[in-house]
Amino acid sequence: MSILDKDRIKTFILPYLSQGKRGKNLTEDKRISIVLSIFHRLKTGCQWRELPLEKYFTEQYSYESVFYHFNKWCKDGSWKRMWIGLLAKYKNHLDLSSIQLDGSQTRANRGGNKVGFQFRKADESTNFLYLCDRQGILIAISEPISGEHHDLAEIKQQFEQLINWLDQSNIRTEGLFLNADAGFDSQECRQICSQHHIEANIAFNKRNGATENRNEYFDELLYENRYVIERAFAWLDAFKALLIRYETTAINWLNLNIIGMIVCFLRKISTKIKS
Repeated sequence: MSILDKDRIKTFILPYLSQGKRGKNLTEDKRISIVLSIFHRLKTGCQWRELPLEKYFTEQYSYESVFYHFNKWCKDGSWKRMWIGLLAKYKNHLDLSSIQLDGSQTRANRGGNKVGFQFRKADESTNFLYLCDRQGILIAISEPISGEHHDLAEIKQQFEQLINWLDQSNIRTEGLFLNADAGFDSQECRQICSQHHIEANIAFNKRNGATENRNEYFDELLYENRYVIERAFAWLDAFKALLIRYETTAINWLNLNIIGMIVCFLRKISTKIKS
């Protein structure tokens, strides 16, 4: 049931995962088994203690040890380095003729960092902002933000985090066309795009006045590409661990989503990559 086979884990995942500086390093097979167990948690949404470890390990191993390595790789930035490295190396497989911006909210049933009450969902939740390319491949994610805020809350800080992903992956922002729905129709959001030389194609929000009186240019044909980010969210929703947040720490929740993005990316371009 693995969402990536062992050969691809060995080629694309293991090189980015840190090893301990002291003591005996894990064998390659053991590291692959740990990653497979983490992927099982991502795919099924099972609790860590319910992992079927006998399926992935030939010797006795504990779920606490699997979580220990997941948690360590979150804190030392291994998953982030992996995403930046893969994106930089295989960015030629992206279609950057337009990028799409949108936000996503997830219920948080156990509370934790960056969680707040969202009246629309009538529940505690956490938000993210995402960018994807024209194919629907997610290319950037913001830090989590408490769920009581709307998409424009802390938009400058959140947008800079998205741009930082692109910068670190050597993806130039100059001249990119960005689609976003009317929820992002604000002067601040448009100014941020302008500062990064991004062409903002944001749908007009009627709350900001009559659309016929607006001076900003809006290309309806280009905006039709925005639907691909909804498809990208549907791909992430295939990972049941991302449907409801149970990770209480913000860094672990962020990195679990990054792992989902990594898997989607590798599966999307797998036929084009020669190991």
